[in-house]
Amino acid sequence: MKHRLTIVVVAAALTASCGDVNAAFERLSQARQLSADLLVQFTKASNATDRAVMADTDATSTTYARDAGTAKDTIHHDLAALRPLLAELRYSDETAILDQFEKRLAGYEQLDREILELAVENTNLKAQELSFGAAQAAADALAQSVDTVTPVSPGEAWHVKATAALAVGAVREIQVLQAPHIAAPEEASMSGIEARMKAAEATARNALAALSPLVDAPSRKQLAAAADALNRFMEVNARIIGFSRRNSNVRSLAMALNQKPARVAPCEESLRALADALAHHGLAKGRWE
Repeated sequence: MKHRLTIVVVAAALTASCGDVNAAFERLSQARQLSADLLVQFTKASNATDRAVMADTDATSTTYARDAGTAKDTIHHDLAALRPLLAELRYSDETAILDQFEKRLAGYEQLDREILELAVENTNLKAQELSFGAAQAAADALAQSVDTVTPVSPGEAWHVKATAALAVGAVREIQVLQAPHIAAPEEASMSGIEARMKAAEATARNALAALSPLVDAPSRKQLAAAADALNRFMEVNARIIGFSRRNSNVRSLAMALNQKPARVAPCEESLRALADALAHHGLAKGRWE
């Protein structure tokens, strides 16, 4: 009877031990899956931010920014699921690595938010669209207006042609200066370009004023249209400068290239260390490690 009781107790202990090992192995398997998914989702989030920075439309950059947010939400969901598993397994070293990753992740997310906020503004793209669109149309309208004026006398034809060309050339100079202003990374460079734009505007306005006594009465209507076109052009140019000064695309790209890698690498290092640590656990030589 005593021998039979001993067998029963031993069998129960072995069953309990097997149950504990199975439960531990299941938790370890879940922890490994979550650890692997953390690296996948972090990579997705980082890549989506890069795509948002490089996107060439508002809709595309917004879509990629949303993708980055979704991946980061999944990261936090995985973290919330992984931490109690490590606690149940009593993996203090792995928990310390997870703590390290969360601290590094917080630093990454702070920078990532700044990059994405700038990227979706697309102010440099908006400035470029205005330069190629509304500014181009206004400049063309001015050129067409002064091209149709008639000299007050045949002897003034050369004078009218030269003065009209001066007005058009000044506006075209401003157009040419818009591109480097949009691309300029520093405010000092922008200020220098804006000074040249202002000087060119003065030249254009003076040229239009000088044309007035050189053309016949019917041509005054074309001169008025040219003046209106110049006003529209300068209004659009002011909007271009405003968007360009915000410089969101240039700034977000600079941050993504220069600052982001220093935040990404430590996070990836922690996640790989966690995966390696979890890989060393399990059954070895007939016992749980």
